[in-house]
This record gives sequence, C-alpha cells and structure tokens, in this order.
Amino acid sequence: MIKGVHTMFYSSRPEELRAFFRDKLGFPARDVGEGWLIFDLPEGDMGVHPTDTADGAKSGTRDISFYCDDIASTVKDLKEKGVEFEGDIEDHGYGLVTFIKAPGDFLIQLYEPKY
Repeated sequence: MIKGVHTMFYSSRPEELRAFFRDKLGFPARDVGEGWLIFDLPEGDMGVHPTDTADGAKSGTRDISFYCDDIASTVKDLKEKGVEFEGDIEDHGYGLVTFIKAPGDFLIQLYEPKY
C-alpha cells in the first residue's frame, strides 16, 4: 500500500538548498549519511492538470508547490528569515500565488489555495 510521496529537487548547489529548506523554510530533517538530509514535510495533496501548450506545460512534466493558509503573513515571515521572492502575490484563480527563489536557480510556487 502506498503510504506517502517522495519529492526530489536536483540542484547544482545541494548543500545550500538543503540548508535553505532546513533553516529558512523550517522543514525538520534527518541526516541519512554524509550530509544527505531527508525532510519530513507537512501535509500534502496532489492534483492532475491537463496540458496547456500555451503555458509551456507538456505532458509528462511534474511540479512541486508549497501552500499555506495566509500567504501575506507567510511571505512576511519568510522575508524576515532572508527568503527572496520573484514577483508580488497575484490571484491566479485557484489561489493567491508568488514564487520563492531558492538556491540552485529554483523558483518554487507558494500559494494560498481557494479550494
């Protein structure tokens, strides 16, 4: 029986990205050897979206996002920890959205869902 999901980020700066998740985003982690951290994440959900070539999404792609209950408060708290964002908070229909800038050239969607 499936009991969870394992997500992956492939980074040119893995040590910095691991520290970012641990120290800036506050995800608890365990070291499984030689500094390889496995993060214990909060609750999650999963969606399946149709492809839309106008947006550049092609079949077979995947995406990882973080969500919260109060995006304005979360962004404020993260900025106080030195987290940078790309763009302002915008309404994308399904939720209020911005993007976290993370080490290794990642933009990670952060959103407050409307569902």
